[in-house]
Formats: sequence, structure tokens, C-alpha cells
Amino acid sequence: MRIVDHDHRTMRIALDAAQAAAKAGETPVGAVVVDPASGEVIAVGANQPIGSHDPTAHAEIVAIRAAAQKLGNYRLSDLTLVVTLEPCAMCAGAISHARIGRLVFGAEDEKGGAVVNGPRFFDQPTCHWRPTVEGGVLGEESSAMLKAFFRARRM
Repeated sequence: MRIVDHDHRTMRIALDAAQAAAKAGETPVGAVVVDPASGEVIAVGANQPIGSHDPTAHAEIVAIRAAAQKLGNYRLSDLTLVVTLEPCAMCAGAISHARIGRLVFGAEDEKGGAVVNGPRFFDQPTCHWRPTVEGGVLGEESSAMLKAFFRARRM
């Protein structure tokens, strides 16, 4: 399977998780940890800081924690993290500490993103692990979901 097809298939799973987050009243962000060699989905996460009363419960961290628990290892260096929105600085730090091998994200986040926007976490000399990064995968769809969510909340 071509990597582009694999990324789109996995991003669809992340978008489903984001939609579930929105239905729970959370910001619609979803994340998937996948083994690129086998295509196996290791873990799926959705934003849940409100429902879990945990400010660190961003989709990326939820998925990383679940993958680490499932695999019995905090290092996930051969795995890919697919997330609907560009990770924030906190999540970029978690991605680095987990040693995620590849990061794929959908929509850029000009205000809160820390990968291609803001502090560009992985470009900093203090960052000890840098994944390969691919942005913009189904980005328009991810962005539209976020915009619709916040538009509905303002009404």
C-alpha cells in the first residue's frame, strides 16, 4: 500500500475520533498510533480534557499513553502518529519523549501549533528526538470540522 493511501486511511480513523470528541463537547481532535510496517492501529485517542478533568488529555497524549500501555514500552520509535491538528508544544514534547518515528497531521494551527507554526519545537536545539513530519493530510477536512464546531458554539 502506498504511504499516501495509508496516511489517508489512518487520518480517516483520526477524523472519526475527532467527531466523537465533538459529540462529547470536546474540541474535535483525534489521533491514531499506527505501525507503518503492518498497518495495525495500535491506539486511538480523542481530545478529552474537559470530560477527564485533565488539561493534558489532548488526543495525541491519550493515543501515545494507550499505545505505550498496550506495547509495554514508552518508546514508540518505529510507529507513526496521525493527528487531525498540528500538535501544540505540550504534545510535541510528548511526541519527542515517546520517540515517535513519524508524525502526520491534518490542519495547521497558526495560533497553538508548535510544529510548523509557533516555536517549531522539533527545530529547537534542545529537542532530543525529531520525528519525520508530514503536514496537510486531509487538512481541509480537519480544518472544516474545527471551524464548524466553534461556529456552532458561538451561536
